[in-house]
Amino acid sequence: MKVINVHTRIIAQPKAQIVKLFKTLASENDQMLATDKWPRMKLDQGLRVGSKGGHAMITYFVEAYDPEHFIKFRFTVDGFNGYHQFELQELEANKTSLTHIIDMHTQNSATIKWLLAIRWLHDAYIEDAFDKVENQFSVLQKTTKWSPWVSFLRRALA
Repeated sequence: MKVINVHTRIIAQPKAQIVKLFKTLASENDQMLATDKWPRMKLDQGLRVGSKGGHAMITYFVEAYDPEHFIKFRFTVDGFNGYHQFELQELEANKTSLTHIIDMHTQNSATIKWLLAIRWLHDAYIEDAFDKVENQFSVLQKTTKWSPWVSFLRRALA
């Protein structure tokens, strides 16, 4: 099954501010991902091309990395053929677009896992990550509410 999954958040900050957070991805002081709610991303060599890792049951390696613009991860888990990527784009002096893209084909049981669970968990995971980024620059703290299905899946998989 072909999967294109895109999340974008406009952050009212200069790109340089978001780049600082972007460079902490998968570190002990990760300022991008909601590690208080979700499994931490782990990379065996940090943010560098060839570094292997993942989060939870999803594995991948860093295929390409430009610290000012994007990081692209190639999936290595069976049945997930493609990549996921974070992108940063300056829209204006104080406005930056943060985007996460999954572009893949699923096969066999991976298609069922994607449709029933992973898609929903992933969507909540990314929105929580974007909330974390946005909240570092705002007095009003944003919290994206999980769907009942995501809450159920998290309890069932705990």
